[in-house]
Amino acid sequence: MTAPSTAPAPSSSRGGRWIENWDPEDEAFWNATGEKVARRNLIFSVLSEHIGFSIWTMWSVLVLFMGPEYGLTPADKFLLTSMVTLVGSVVRVPYTFAVAIFGGRNWTIVSASLLLVPTVAAFAVMKPGTSFDTFLLVGLLAGIGGGNFASSMTNINAFFPLRKKGWALGLNAGGGNIGVPVIQLVALAIIGASGGPRLLLGIYIPLILLAAVLAALFMDNLSSVKNDTGAAKDAAKDAHTWIMSFLYIGTFGSFIGYAFAFGQVLQVQFGRTPLQAAYLTFIGPLLGSLIRPVGGWLADRYGGAKITLWNYVGMAAATGVLVVASMQKSLPLFVSVFVALFVLTGLGNGSTYKMIPGIFQAKAVAKGLQGEEAAAYGRRLSGASMGLIGAVGALGGVGINLAFRQSYLSYGSGTGAFVAFLAFYGVCFVVTWAVYLRRPVGQVHANAAASEAKPQLSYAEV
Repeated sequence: MTAPSTAPAPSSSRGGRWIENWDPEDEAFWNATGEKVARRNLIFSVLSEHIGFSIWTMWSVLVLFMGPEYGLTPADKFLLTSMVTLVGSVVRVPYTFAVAIFGGRNWTIVSASLLLVPTVAAFAVMKPGTSFDTFLLVGLLAGIGGGNFASSMTNINAFFPLRKKGWALGLNAGGGNIGVPVIQLVALAIIGASGGPRLLLGIYIPLILLAAVLAALFMDNLSSVKNDTGAAKDAAKDAHTWIMSFLYIGTFGSFIGYAFAFGQVLQVQFGRTPLQAAYLTFIGPLLGSLIRPVGGWLADRYGGAKITLWNYVGMAAATGVLVVASMQKSLPLFVSVFVALFVLTGLGNGSTYKMIPGIFQAKAVAKGLQGEEAAAYGRRLSGASMGLIGAVGALGGVGINLAFRQSYLSYGSGTGAFVAFLAFYGVCFVVTWAVYLRRPVGQVHANAAASEAKPQLSYAEV
């Protein structure tokens, strides 16, 4: 009997840090060397993704610096941030597949280095007198930072065994999301010190270079990561991919959309100065990022569908209070409830993402698959669907900023937008209940085979 390999084997046929043999499910291999290698890659993946989120959302704070001398209306600023969000959503799809084409380490180096383009471009144009079209074009470049999440999650997913994926992916996602409040905190310090937007951008240029260098020195490529185009097609054809994309619009779309819009709402509707707005904008994204793993833990304990359902109840209730606060122009109530809404988006991010593998595992059971065959089916489709769900979900941020833009153009306040968000969360509640809690999987996937005696697994358990 051959002893299991306990060390990853580097490639001898191609350059770079390629690992040819990687089997994290082998406990001997994992305990001997696999865990150490995986954790090292996780650390530097989080760093790169963290900075990617910061660059993606840097316009949420740059617009706070842009006073009347820049000649931009509130509608212009909301349009600008919505387009940045749009690009960040769209590029998640190709970034998902880039890891298998170039290697996780190699793509992390490339994707981190690409962050220099929007940062240097913004540094060059950030001054009064620059046209709105120029700001819009440069803002679109910042959207590439949103793609880092998709490639990072794909890469780290391959390094960890199934029993560790929830923890690793939660840490990876949370560490990336924290890039949003961090750049807002840095902006707060700069504004407080009477610094300008170019100082903020100047701080991030060396950090981008550092992330790329550290990825080159300490990360690895896995030869075993392959693009399964068949799985991608199957996932795209599956209704649950699009249902979960819709629900993720309500959670992550809200998180990233509010992160872009919160500071502008405080300035436009409540007359806050850039410094006063910056004091408040980071709190919600910070708490929403930190609470995301808790949403996953609650989903493990009580069922992802149940947590998601009641989370939408909380989001709708909070939004209803925001409508009242907006109409009464009550800043303390508005800020406190908005922060609570951020926390709920973070919980929902965790619970919805934890639902995805459970849903496809439940489908496998409904099809009569068992054991490793069922697990393989679930892994294949859930992995392929996550890139699409992450991309579509982020589009919610576009909708939120466009809704605020239209609300301020039509009514002079954000109240109309909040009413629309309240209605949307109500729809999300209904969809979650109707699809994942009303009936078991065997009934959802009724077919000739489903009439046979097979194990039934309720979506309420996923």
